[in-house]
Formats: sequence, C-alpha cells, structure tokens
Amino acid sequence: MPKTEQSRRNFNNRITMITLSSWADLSIDLSANLGDPVWAGAGKMPIPGGFVYTKNDALYLYAAIDMVNDTGNDSGVGDFFWFTFDCNRDGNITPNVDVNYAQWPSSPDKIGRQFYLAPSNWTGLYTDQTLFKTAFEASPDGAIPHRIWKFRFKLTDLNVSLAAGLLPPFTRFGLKVHSTNPPQDLDSPASFWTNFASLHTLYFSRRPVISPALMGPVIGCVGLIPTTKINSISGKATTDVGYMVQVQNAAFGGLLNIIGNQPNLYSLITTGGARYIKVKHATGIGGAFTDFITAWTNYKWNPAIGDYVLQSFGADATNFYPLQDVAFDYSIHDLLFQFDSGQLTQGIHQFKVEFYNAAKAPIATPIQVLTLNIDNTVPIVKINSIMHGTAAVNACDIVKMTGPADGLVVNFDANDPENNVYSYSVYAVWGSAESATLATDTYTLAKGDWAGVIGQNTPLWVPVRTCAHSINVVAYSRTTNGYGYIRYNSVSRYITIMK
Repeated sequence: MPKTEQSRRNFNNRITMITLSSWADLSIDLSANLGDPVWAGAGKMPIPGGFVYTKNDALYLYAAIDMVNDTGNDSGVGDFFWFTFDCNRDGNITPNVDVNYAQWPSSPDKIGRQFYLAPSNWTGLYTDQTLFKTAFEASPDGAIPHRIWKFRFKLTDLNVSLAAGLLPPFTRFGLKVHSTNPPQDLDSPASFWTNFASLHTLYFSRRPVISPALMGPVIGCVGLIPTTKINSISGKATTDVGYMVQVQNAAFGGLLNIIGNQPNLYSLITTGGARYIKVKHATGIGGAFTDFITAWTNYKWNPAIGDYVLQSFGADATNFYPLQDVAFDYSIHDLLFQFDSGQLTQGIHQFKVEFYNAAKAPIATPIQVLTLNIDNTVPIVKINSIMHGTAAVNACDIVKMTGPADGLVVNFDANDPENNVYSYSVYAVWGSAESATLATDTYTLAKGDWAGVIGQNTPLWVPVRTCAHSINVVAYSRTTNGYGYIRYNSVSRYITIMK
C-alpha cells in the first residue's frame, strides 16, 4: 500500500488524520534534502501549508515538516514549531507524561522538550538530545526555497516500542507552525494543545528490509532476528554488533512472531499457488514432529476506511492455517504464525512449516528446521543480608553511621537456573531520586551460559546523608521476543540511615 495514503476523519467537527511511516533502511542524515533517496517512500501527510514526512527504524522516528507555503526566510525564531506527542496514546492530556518539542528561545538551531501539565499549560523547556535541523531549501513539493524542519526522535522518548502486540505500534501527535513572513499560525489539528481527542495517528513500520542472505529459506526471522543468527543446537540467538536488535546468546520467550522469508514467501504465494500452511512442532532435538495448534490476530489495512482492522487466524479442523493476502498491508508483515512461549515447556523446541495450495495439496519447499530455546522464567533476586559491620540490618531498621568511612555491605542473589542472565545491579535510592550503584555486571559472550551470581557481596558502600533509603537488586533476563530483551525481576528493602 502506498505510504502516501491517509484517512481523514471528523470527530466533534475536528479534522484528524491517519498516516503510515515507512521503514528507514539507513540512518537518515538530517542534512539530506527531502529529495534525497534516504527520504524516498516516506509516509507523507498533508497539513495546512505543507506536509509531514515520516520514516522509522527500530530505534528512531525520522520526521520532517515541509512548509511549502512559507517562502520567507525569517531570521532567528520568526519561524517556529510545536511538535506534540500523546505519549500514553489515551486521547487525554496527561501531566508530566505527554510532551511538546519546540525551538529554544532565541536559538533557532536548538530543540527543547517540555511536559504538559494541563491544557495550555506546560513545564519549562528543557534541553533535549533529539537531533534537529532547520533548513530553508527546495523540496519535491516546492521548487521555491521554503522553511523545512527535520527531526530524529528516539522511539523510547515517545514511549513507542516495535515489539509485538495486538495493535500496530503508533503514536498520536499535533503540530503548530508559525511564520512572520508570510504572517501565519497553522495548527493541525486546531487548538490541539487544549484537547488531545482529535490528534493525528502515526502508525510505525515494522517491516525492515533484511537481507535474504540472513534469513532461512522458509522461516526468515523470529521477530526481527534472522534465523541464521539462531544456533541450530542451542536454540539461542546472537546478532551482529550494530544490528537493529542486539542480543547475545539469548533464549526466546513471550509472544513470538515467526516471519517468512519475504521473497520466497511471495514467490510461493504468487507463483506456486500457496494458500495454506501446516506448522510442525517437536520437543527437543530429534523428537517426533506433530501438528502445532495456535491462534493469533493481525491487523490488516482496509483502504475503504483508511485504517487497520483486526483479522483472526487459526487452524481449521484439519490443522491448516490460511496465509496472509499479499495484496494487503498488515501490522505484522509476512507473519507465518504466532504463539506465546507459555504454551511450551522450558528448553529446546523445533518447528517446520509446510505449504499447501488451495486444494490443500502439498507444495515442494526447502526443508528448514527452526530450533528455539524457550525460557519462560525470570531471574531469582534476593537480598540475603545487609551488614553494618558485624550487625545485620533488617527491614525498617534505623542504622547509625559512626564515622566518615562507615558503611554497609549487601549480600545478594541475581541468578537464573536456565543460565540466561543479561545483567544485574544493586543500588540505593533516597531523597528526591538520588541514587548510588553498589554493584553491577553485564553479560558478554565470554561468560558463556551465564547464570549470574549467588551469595555475592557488594563492596563497602558509604552513605552520603541521613535519609530513608531503599536497597534494591534488579536482574534482567537474556531472553528475547525477537525485538529486544523482555524480562526482569527486582526486590527492595527499606531502611533509614543516619549520618
């Protein structure tokens, strides 16, 4: 589906629109003109006086406000913008959650971020690390030089994740642009800073271009992790440094999307006549394969209404699953099947996919077995003791430090019997979110199948002032759903320290 297609709706006499981001194969240099190939195929939505372009990858939203009608090159901040995001996507203004980006006063090349406190009410503008560039140049929409703003937002700053879910990943946004030459204030939607009910919707792409050389011949990826990066014996994944999803010797868990090798899948459907698949499953390596039964939903783009609609998939009475219609855009692209790892036991599982035509006769396909190490647990974390010299400190105790070098030692566990610890940290928090790290460690491949630690002591920690403190242990699993690490566990103990 062309990424320039939008849906226009009217809620309470307010115009709201839906637009689709496209995948950015390469990180976009914001110095690049909008006519540069890096912006080709970007989502494009009309706004008063111009257009908004959008692309994304696994980490960033790249956006540009192309104000075609603003042909006056105002100096300083005579031209300015507001770029608002409803970060929890609930249609309401949520204090200290929803954000507005704007230029720094008197600094047109610097961007700041402020939080909404209420309708038409914000915190001050804070310095922000979002990449931003203002330009005055031509674009594909206007040969006469005009005002353009370009952005690179972190998806995490917008509370956006590409991880699998029922809904396509999305955000809701509004824009205000101002110009002194020509004099204009253009808001989209009107007065959005007073009411988020009609903000525009931007759906993010989850369809990266992954080299077919990285994908297996039938099952291309688990989430965004190519199957060639999954060890066929251990069932764990290690991706290359710099890859969009960085994992090391990671097991699999959570909701898992099993993605087809797109070129081969499309060939099987359009040329080979494939209409159905069967999924075969075995427990352990060398086990007997039987039909695997699961069910899932996926959102399908409906051009008649200009939005996604939910479509259900599941096995029929003879355990055949229908394939997606390649003529349509889906929220999870090229999805063969989906399942929750909780359906399976801990350990090694194997899968195969068989293709069938409309008459449910088999179609010859390459043989591929996908091995996955399933981990449904979280690390075990414990505070075994907090010691002040030779005295144990219990929860709610008041501890008096006796000198400038007097402190505490924490004995803790951060352990995973399945050997899938990614990292742990022991830290103290007090006052107005002041904190100190007492001990920490992170996985490297040299650690092999790392189980973490049991009965580990922190170095002596010397508190800095009198206050109530929480002593915390947190450990993260080296378990992925194909889009990043997904699980952690934590424990806390509260004490009061007097200096």
